[in-house]
Amino acid sequence: MELPFRVVPVTAYQQNCTVVKCPESGDIAIIDPGGELDKIQTAIEDLGGTAKKILLTHGHLDHVGGTLPLSKLLDLPIIGPHKDDEFWIQQLPMQAQMLGLPPVQSFEPDQWLKDGDEISLGKLKFEVIHCPGHTPGHVVLFCREHLWAQVGDVIFQGSIGRTDFPRSNHQQLLNSIRDKLFPLGDEIQFVPGHGPMSTFGRERQSNPFVGDRAMGVSQ
Repeated sequence: MELPFRVVPVTAYQQNCTVVKCPESGDIAIIDPGGELDKIQTAIEDLGGTAKKILLTHGHLDHVGGTLPLSKLLDLPIIGPHKDDEFWIQQLPMQAQMLGLPPVQSFEPDQWLKDGDEISLGKLKFEVIHCPGHTPGHVVLFCREHLWAQVGDVIFQGSIGRTDFPRSNHQQLLNSIRDKLFPLGDEIQFVPGHGPMSTFGRERQSNPFVGDRAMGVSQ
């Protein structure tokens, strides 16, 4: 049975909010609701089912800007990211002001995530993989049954996340990708935080920043 989901690019940053549904129970999770709640609600209606929770990969404004209003609107718990991104979430009002965007409130997630946690959505299970580098508290959500991952801004088709932010770390990011994500399998398809989907195998072969050739690994 295929995994039903909708990728909804939102805001001027075209950040990929993903609405994913358990095909058996109809339970829905919204991953990284960055804004434009009307588009997100339309995706929920298109999938059919019941929204149950909000999941966050990391604390950057473009990924979490719509979290608090969506949580209030649909009465949903906020889960994630890792607590090491708490400082980013607390700085949301400042981030919005610096970028000249409408005010955004900070919030406290109902649950922080850590490496090895498991999130249930109906009968779906998402494994939590702590992947620091882009931000210190970034997590990846991996659905092993469906060979599917939501990777936020860790890796993209043909690129990797920026590491010029406070508490970013380039080597940590490379290690997260090479040591934690690529070993999951070449066949794993992933939804990045921006841009088109890809697979770990494709990126391992051709990504100019973290692929085998770029890292000097013989294929």
